[in-house]
Amino acid sequence: MKLFSFWRSLATFRVRIALNLKGLSPEVIDVNLMQGKQREEAYRKVNPQMLLPALIDGEGPVLFQSLAIIEYLDETHPHPRLLPAEPRARARARALAQIVACDAHPLIVPRVREFLEHEFKLDEAARTKWIHHWLGAAAKTLETNLASSKETGRFCQGNAITIADICLVSHAVGCNFFKLDLSPYPTVRRIVDECMKNDAFARAHPLKQPGAPVSV
Repeated sequence: MKLFSFWRSLATFRVRIALNLKGLSPEVIDVNLMQGKQREEAYRKVNPQMLLPALIDGEGPVLFQSLAIIEYLDETHPHPRLLPAEPRARARARALAQIVACDAHPLIVPRVREFLEHEFKLDEAARTKWIHHWLGAAAKTLETNLASSKETGRFCQGNAITIADICLVSHAVGCNFFKLDLSPYPTVRRIVDECMKNDAFARAHPLKQPGAPVSV
């Protein structure tokens, strides 16, 4: 098993958490996003979309997109389970995860920030406003859902870690990277703090990866 990774990639952070929870330790292949290595021919052959993460497991085709990889890992290594067995609970966990991975995170990734800078000539202050808007919108939506639902427990969906918690933690770390205050979202912060007590989350943190700086 090989994981194409970069310390700052929040999508890869999600997959690292899932791998740690499953007790899997793939070979890690660094693709430096800040140096544009994802656009080089060698990586384009792995993932033509030029995004991280990508996962190779045995002789099968390359897996890509973090949620698809996590669900694959859950199906091939079912313990501990990251998607609830009950259909409605499973749908809620997926929906909470998708608020982060499908709605918010895609709007703040490097290729979007670069497009805003180079094509629309937005300065750093304007780009930061853009990032804070979308991160904040997702945090508010997550807080509203989590705080108002009887399905929320110790974690996003009841008292067991699910794909929703993995995505929630990645969102919180992204907010920290971009200096977005999470104090207005107490339920989000409570669940994130609970998750980070788990070694699988703590070891996966971007700042604990090879090549990462002490702080961002």
